[in-house]
Amino acid sequence: MLAQDQSAAIAFLNEPRSHGVNEIKTIETHISRIFLVGNRALKLKRAVKLPYVDFSTPELRLAACEKEVELNGATAPGLYLGVRRIMRSRDGRLAYDEGEELLDAVIEMVRFDQEALFDRRAVDGRLNAGLMTRTARMIARFHREAPIVHQGSGSANIAAVLRVNAAGFATSRLFDPATLAEFEHAFERNLAAYAPLLDAREAAGKLRRCHGDLHLRNICLLDGEPRLFDCIEFSDQIATVDTLYDLAFLLMDLWHRGFPQLANLTMNRYLDESGDEDGFVLLPYFMAIRAAVRAHVTATQIEESGGRSDALVAEARSYFDLALLLLEPKPPRLIVIGGLSGSGKTTVAEMLAAQCGSPPGARIIESDRVRKAMFDVVAETRLPADAYRSEISEKVYGEMTSRTSAILRAGGSVVAEAVFDKLPNRRRIEAAARDAHVPCTAIWLDASPSVLRSRVAERTVGPSDADLNVLSRQLAYDLGGIDWHRMDANQPANKIVAEILKLAGDSRPC
Repeated sequence: MLAQDQSAAIAFLNEPRSHGVNEIKTIETHISRIFLVGNRALKLKRAVKLPYVDFSTPELRLAACEKEVELNGATAPGLYLGVRRIMRSRDGRLAYDEGEELLDAVIEMVRFDQEALFDRRAVDGRLNAGLMTRTARMIARFHREAPIVHQGSGSANIAAVLRVNAAGFATSRLFDPATLAEFEHAFERNLAAYAPLLDAREAAGKLRRCHGDLHLRNICLLDGEPRLFDCIEFSDQIATVDTLYDLAFLLMDLWHRGFPQLANLTMNRYLDESGDEDGFVLLPYFMAIRAAVRAHVTATQIEESGGRSDALVAEARSYFDLALLLLEPKPPRLIVIGGLSGSGKTTVAEMLAAQCGSPPGARIIESDRVRKAMFDVVAETRLPADAYRSEISEKVYGEMTSRTSAILRAGGSVVAEAVFDKLPNRRRIEAAARDAHVPCTAIWLDASPSVLRSRVAERTVGPSDADLNVLSRQLAYDLGGIDWHRMDANQPANKIVAEILKLAGDSRPC
């Protein structure tokens, strides 16, 4: 399609009389233009042909619009209204859905407040643990229902992504060729190392037709619920990926924007919901690939603009640098946190995990969540007293040890958190690190009975079911000899975390 033909469509869309309104606002992305018209938003595909997308003809853009409406209707019900054709009649007049020649096509959507977008909420400090927990669970459910695709190995799928990235970087002159060559070699080396795991995941049905572009700007709050929209519609190949690679875009975006704790929490809540822990060690590599995607897409924007916007250059380089950081291996470690109910174990674990291991941080293995998963209920569901029988608690600690061991052996870091009131359970979790030849830091949080009672009494809904009666029984336990590092749990959590990190830097195998 000739450039002036799309210019005519843009002029039509920018004309208030075309829509019967007084004002039109526009938003531009690297492959779309969005026209805000009254209570509607009209999305136009830009006439571009790039290594990863071809919108060069009206027919291709129409097909992409129809595909986008079809795919996004399931994840964002009520947001996508349909496709409008921009037609030209023989006398040259343009109109919607009337005329002889297809000039272009737009997606018609319900216009929503831009403050509902998660990237806006991030900037304004309106992303929190509760919202990201709901988002992680929603994404896990979406992935569970996404169609499984068997069209080649898992390693071949990622190799195709790397080829697209290489082609994208080739369109830009922003990065030094020698640096870029080593950058791409690092991705290839990691691919060779992870190929067996990637192939095993594909065989297990983890390669699915996913969202494909799952970053903060493509999540919004609609009717009080987090919703995915604007998925990759133009290429089934690009959107058919490992489910954890799909998630990795969101994790990378959070990390890049300076929200490591929310990235770590989102990862942990997603894995709690999905149970997809075997791929946990792939996440730093997947996040690195996603950062590389953003680097070359931003670099392409610079080339297309014909100038060198300082802001875009800085953004492209920041993604490139993040990718390099994510490719640097960090040795695995285990940090164990024990203490009676109310000692602050969960708070400390969640603050600590984002600072332990490679981004997005350590996997948290938490006894309360393990127990709830055994009973197939969400973490906030209160279990009956029968669920806390000694034989069930033994199974909980056994499961914690088994999962911790598997992650450590695969090269991931773990923060394990439980009461650990019995010596055999303390020894079991220590053995997981020792057998994996991984450094271990074991912490016992001490607090006075009055502080513990006060904290337990003030608890709201959460994973722990411990109340004052449970705490009273714990205070009567014979804990045996505790040879872990004992810390004063009365001090602020950030000080406890700093002290643990200092100890972990000097830790030795248990």
